[in-house]
Amino acid sequence: MTSLRDYRDRIVSVKSTRKITSAMKMVAASKLRRAQEQAEAAQPYAQSMADMMARVAGNIAINDSSPKLLAGTGSDQKHLVVVVTADRGLCGGFNSNIVKMARRVISGLKAEGKDVSLICAGRKGGDLLKREYEGSIWQHFTGIIGKSRVEYEDANKVTEYILERFEAGDFDVCTLVYSEFISVLTQSPVTQQLIPFKLPEAEDAEESKKEEPGAVSVYDFEPGEEEILKKLLPRNVGVQVYRAFLDGSAGEQAARMTAMDNATRNAGDMIDNLSLQYNRARQAHITKELIEIISGAEAV
Repeated sequence: MTSLRDYRDRIVSVKSTRKITSAMKMVAASKLRRAQEQAEAAQPYAQSMADMMARVAGNIAINDSSPKLLAGTGSDQKHLVVVVTADRGLCGGFNSNIVKMARRVISGLKAEGKDVSLICAGRKGGDLLKREYEGSIWQHFTGIIGKSRVEYEDANKVTEYILERFEAGDFDVCTLVYSEFISVLTQSPVTQQLIPFKLPEAEDAEESKKEEPGAVSVYDFEPGEEEILKKLLPRNVGVQVYRAFLDGSAGEQAARMTAMDNATRNAGDMIDNLSLQYNRARQAHITKELIEIISGAEAV
């Protein structure tokens, strides 16, 4: 039978835990505001960059002389998957959902007979994936999302490494797996093909032409489109990677704030339940002592 002291110790322990989770929730909420502003400011720029790349690339015929970042290597046998997660836990299912998405992508590629390599940006992703794919992980990057402010220079280190491996011919296709920040309550794991640059689907392109006649040829480019693409394609990779890090930073703080709020509420409910059990046990203990006193008095 649980003693009164055990109940008191458990109540004190849960109260201490509630203080910690409440403080973590407040810290996450403070960091979320800055991270959300960064992510929401970067999303339109990244989308506009991708739309502009599609318009420029739509004006040229892709052939062997086109930039490799647009035309590809001519093969799709070797795939690189870049997984962007957080460095820390205690943020609900944020990291595990991204890793599940990455596992699905990797399994699908391996089922097709492709060679798959990994880059893990974030300590949690590396820890969860190295058990199964340790020999396939090229590089770990940490200390980027966990910073108070994600800088482009930090994300650019990942971009430069990806581009170096591509120029060396180590992979043909690069896919980015990250958590898109939709709102404070919603973060959705998504995939995005970085290399080669993926043009919009044919149906979407035809619809856009119908809606905006002559949209593709409305611009005159100086210098030529291919020269522009050679400069913009690497920058587009960097912008998309940077956006993934910003979304990941905001998503991590939002998920942690929600998780710590739930933990604080659950701790409060547990304290109420333990207090009720403590009072019942205390009442039973008092009743038992009274019965012993009355029984002893009657025996005398």
